[in-house]
Amino acid sequence: QVQLVESGGGSVQPGDSLRLTCEGSGPTADTIRMAWFRTAPGMEREAIACDSGRTFFPLTADSVKGRFTISRDKNTLYLQMNSLKSEDTGMYYCAAGFKRGTCFAASSWSYWGQGTQVNVSS
Repeated sequence: QVQLVESGGGSVQPGDSLRLTCEGSGPTADTIRMAWFRTAPGMEREAIACDSGRTFFPLTADSVKGRFTISRDKNTLYLQMNSLKSEDTGMYYCAAGFKRGTCFAASSWSYWGQGTQVNVSS
């Protein structure tokens, strides 16, 4: 069992940066695979970046490549978001406990945090 707590969201202007943090707790928090997802208004949950599980090779969705970077320090997962756009607005969730399939599918993950809201507007 892993508990996840996200933080770092807020309201910013286009072009600004934010750093999201997801802290995991529990006996396997240091080694369990983790990922970032987001849900934009009226849209389904979308994968942003995930730990591939092989010597931590981060994978990033095409929509955020070159702007978002995933990193990890033990039980804490980070998402550095630069050059934010209005379409990046949404609730950002941390996931952990990869089961099977593609890491970009929400159904592939066992545990979820409560989310942190990001609003990008001028």
